[in-house]
Parts: sequence; structure tokens; C-alpha cells
Amino acid sequence: MKTQIAIIGAGPAGLLLGQLLHNAGIDTLILERQTPDYVLGRIRAGVLEQGMTELLRQAGVGRRMDAEGLLHNGFELALGGRRVHIDLHGLTGGKHVMIYGQTEVTRDLMAARRDTGARTIYQASNVEPHGMKTAEPYVTFEQDGETWRLDCDYIAGCDGFHGVARQSIPSECLKVFERVYPFGWLGILADTPPVNEELVYARHERGFALCSMRSPSRTRYYLQVPSGEKVEDWSDQRFWDELKMRLPLELAAALVTGPSIEKSIAPLRSFVVEPMQYGRMFLVGDAAHIVPPTGAKGLNLAASDVSTLFNILLKVYREGRVDLLDKYSEVCLRRIWKAERFSWWMTSMLHRFDDNDAFSQRIAESELDYFVDSEAGRKTIAENYVGLPYEAIE
Repeated sequence: MKTQIAIIGAGPAGLLLGQLLHNAGIDTLILERQTPDYVLGRIRAGVLEQGMTELLRQAGVGRRMDAEGLLHNGFELALGGRRVHIDLHGLTGGKHVMIYGQTEVTRDLMAARRDTGARTIYQASNVEPHGMKTAEPYVTFEQDGETWRLDCDYIAGCDGFHGVARQSIPSECLKVFERVYPFGWLGILADTPPVNEELVYARHERGFALCSMRSPSRTRYYLQVPSGEKVEDWSDQRFWDELKMRLPLELAAALVTGPSIEKSIAPLRSFVVEPMQYGRMFLVGDAAHIVPPTGAKGLNLAASDVSTLFNILLKVYREGRVDLLDKYSEVCLRRIWKAERFSWWMTSMLHRFDDNDAFSQRIAESELDYFVDSEAGRKTIAENYVGLPYEAIE
């Protein structure tokens, strides 16, 4: 088998890269170890930066997002009993975010790829990249008991934090930066109306809480819980009772509860690997970096990686600009570290850290108060939340 770009992973990053390349006339083949239903069953982020929504439209998959997504011009911080509105639109010169679930993004991309006839092989096992440092890389995989070889020009590793792409790079060639947080997010999905028309990030002495949504009738709520907490110890009633205690009184009174559709606990970590390239293989999205979800940056960072790699490959194939290939990691990491900083800052400011002494806790509270009480501070929060600009490839 042969293709120009072999893409490992059929999540939103791999599918979006594949769609952009296919539309540009560059051949791709995507290998995914799971089934399509499994991929669609992942419950993930739902806040899309304006840059990502524009990239989805560029890929030709923005119609349903524009029809069904919720355009948000701001969000709220609930600090104890105080509510502070962050006016994204006003503070950033008209920018906004879109509430549209990652599952729906993936569904749209799957449908577009299917409609174009581009190739995706699901349930591909034992996927392994080879020859990444040569001019003739290839990927081997198994399907239905048969071993296949896929020859290609380049490999895109879009297979997530636990995927094979990064693990195929010799460890001595990578530098890892990591921080693991002493808590996780207990998330619940429910068919109930949102408690507020915009997202609410709540800081409380009992711990952090987030009120989010997927649609006008489906909500997503989160609670900070200690590491090691078990989902089965949290009944729906216990979750709703705890959420009410962490929200301002007027929001708690307005909260509509109901049975959960899905409930899970996600650990929080910051993770970056450098470089994001090994020869002719490029790491994209979670394969190279993880952010705590507080800043809503995970999926959006994957999209900016996709944009960078797509624009480089476009110039490689159309203009012969192979010199740009070595700039991929450098360009991506500039934006990644800014997003890592913002996600770390939001996490540090809004969560309860049991190991913080009283002085550190007061410093964190004072820093957040300074930012929200200053227009310049609120503008800094807003600019980072809507997403920093993508870097041009020249």
C-alpha cells in the first residue's frame, strides 16, 4: 500500500489533517486501532476557539457546527459568592468561542471523509512506524490476521497521549516536561437545561466547579475531586448536592438536576515533549502535549498543530519548500507553551490545593482578584481564552 501522508489516529486531529490535505489534493490514509463507534463514544471538550472554527470551515465541515453550535461572547467566574463576567467579545475586538462537542466535530469529520472516499482503516492493530529518519518511511499494521506495509512520504502521529507514535521515538531523543496535579475532574453529562447561558468557572473553599453545556438541553458539569476518588462512590444525588454547595446561591437555586448519561473522572496533568518531530514523523495534538482542561485548550492546541503541519506540507508539495519541515516543532511549541502557561494559571488560581500553606493560598487569591478587578487583567484572560493567533508559515 502507498500514500503521501500516513496518519496514525482517527480522532479529530487526524481526521481534520486528513480532510485539509485531501481537499488540497494530497493523498492520505488514516490508521485507527479502535472502531468508529468507540471513537465517537469518547466524551471530551466542547469549547472551540475562533481559530479552530475557522479551520473547520476551511476543511468544509463547518455547516452543522454553525447551525447547531452555541456562540459565546463571554464566560463567568464565580469567586465565592461574587460573580465576574469576562466579556470576550468586548475585550478582544469582537472574538468569541463556540460551544460544540468534540464528539460532534469528530462525527462531522468522519462523514466528510466518508463522502469524499478518502481511506480510513479502523481496527488496525500493532501499528508501527519505521524508517522515520530515512527518505522512505513506512508504517506496518495488522488487520484480520494479515500484516500490511504502508509506504509514505511523511507520517503524522495523531494517536494521543498513549499512542504508538511518540513511543516509537527513542527516549534519548525527547525531552519531557510534566506536572501531575493532586486532583481530578469528576464530570457528569445530563439532559438538563444549563444553569447559566454562559460557562461558569467557580472557585470555592470546597474545591473547583465548572458549569458547561453541549446544547440548550444537555449540560456538562465538573467537580474537583482528590486523586484516587472512585466514580462509583458518587451517586447522582451526591454530585448535585456538592455542586450546589460550590455555586453562588442564585445559581444553586436555579440548577435543574436529573439522571446522568455519563459520569467519569479525568486526572489533570500538564505535559509537553520536545521536539515534536523525529525525521519524517510529526507528533500532533495529545501525542505531544496535554493541558489541564481548565483553560479549554486541549482540542484547540491539536487544531493549531494541524494548521501548522498542513500549511508546511502544502508548501512542501506545491513549492518544494522542504526547508520548512524542520520548523514544525519550533512553530508549534511557541503557541503550545503559551497555552500551557494559561492552563496552568487557570488551574492554579481556581482550584483548591490542600498542600498550599496559608500564605500561598492568600497570594493566589490576591493574584486572581488583581486580574479580574483590572481591565488589563480581564483582557489578558480573554485574549488567552479565545485563543492566540496561529503563526503564519512563510
